[in-house]
Amino acid sequence: MIGDRGIITLSLGIYLAICLALGFVAWRRTRTLGDFILGGRSLGSWVTALSAQASDMSGWLLMGLPGLAYLAGVDALWLVAGLVAGTWLNWRFIAARLRTRTEALGDALTLPDYFERRFDDRSRLLRTFAALFILVFFAFYTSAGFVAAGKLFQTLFGLPHVEAMFWGSIVLLVYTFFGGFLAVSWSDVLQGTLMFFALVLVAAMGVFLAGGAGPALTALEARDPALLDPFIGTGAAPLGWIGIVSLLGWGLGYAGQPHILARFMAIRSAGEMTAARRIAMVWVVTVLLAAVLVGLTGILVLDQPLAGADSEKVFIYMATQLFHPVLAGICLSAILAAVMSTAAAQLLVSSSAFAQDLYRGLFRPAAGQAELLWVGRGAVLGIAIIAFLLGLDPDSYVLALVGWAWAGFGAAFGPAIILSLYWPAMTRDGALAGILTGGLTVIVWPRLEGPIFEIYELVPGFLLAWLAIWVTSRWQRRGHRG
Repeated sequence: MIGDRGIITLSLGIYLAICLALGFVAWRRTRTLGDFILGGRSLGSWVTALSAQASDMSGWLLMGLPGLAYLAGVDALWLVAGLVAGTWLNWRFIAARLRTRTEALGDALTLPDYFERRFDDRSRLLRTFAALFILVFFAFYTSAGFVAAGKLFQTLFGLPHVEAMFWGSIVLLVYTFFGGFLAVSWSDVLQGTLMFFALVLVAAMGVFLAGGAGPALTALEARDPALLDPFIGTGAAPLGWIGIVSLLGWGLGYAGQPHILARFMAIRSAGEMTAARRIAMVWVVTVLLAAVLVGLTGILVLDQPLAGADSEKVFIYMATQLFHPVLAGICLSAILAAVMSTAAAQLLVSSSAFAQDLYRGLFRPAAGQAELLWVGRGAVLGIAIIAFLLGLDPDSYVLALVGWAWAGFGAAFGPAIILSLYWPAMTRDGALAGILTGGLTVIVWPRLEGPIFEIYELVPGFLLAWLAIWVTSRWQRRGHRG
């Protein structure tokens, strides 16, 4: 189905060369672990906004979400609504306050570092468990990026799944390994812009070829009325309240995503956050709606129907069938941009959790900056290998991998972050109880059986973590008063 691979490959190669160049420039400016993790807190509003959203919307934006719309129709808009609400609330109520608080607490560089300093935890339990959850969940999250890159290379070049994943991850590792946070943030501006225009272009062409918005809706209804029913899910099954709450519940995860929160912590000043929020919201609303349109119009304009995990390739086939190879190559570069921006951000947060929070925090408190920098780079490589091994299944769904890791972070850290910023009565034991309850709930919940356990694990994990923090903190303070 893919023609003119040479021209498409050239377009991809040019894009990758630009990313490597950015990595080289950033490498020359990266001298300490603080530079590697947060870029010296030097980001402006535009870079912060595009970097936060590009690292948020990984390969699932161009593959998972269009694939969901392709299979399930407009009920994908429930997910869009949850994500838009969660994005706005995160920027409005978490971003500036977290930026100010982390700097005030002795320039905390990571979430585990912040929790330890916020609650004066000399036992190191908060730092340790937070870092361990980051390493576990990011291994799966990064794996989703490798799977998305593998599907792109597999579709374009007919490579076996494992080989496709391997080549799809090489450049990402190189520029993250050397350039660190600055390379990732600078390239996020390019990647976020590329993702924006590629999705809008493919969606607009899909609507045009379908005859316009009105005729497209009519054709979809004639194809399958369930596609336009927001209460009917995949396979014409009723979505039900569990399905709707699960899709909307994705918005609960934002306050706990370390790779997004790191962008808030890295902005030059909290005063630039309002402008960054406005830029971010325009970007996110546009790309989410465009991704849904790609999936819906793909039903009408693609020559061959897609089934199962192949539905997540709808953007790839739309770009290669509808555009000249040069333009198709640029559009497909957006998939690599989405994958690289998020996976690189995740690898950096994981490496910081290992180098700053485990290696330095527990074993080598006197380690120098050069040593920590190379420990962080080594952690990038080690975590990438684990993520690669987790993605070896060729039938892996990008959205499923992202969904589980997103739930893990949202439940483990979301309530703890929110309450630590807004509730002075929160205690160290309350924070620890919330992190453990949220993280373990997400791990255990999918293994339980029964109708209620079909709800997205982020929802019960978030609520139980919030309850654990509140009950433990109140009980502990009441005990001290007694």
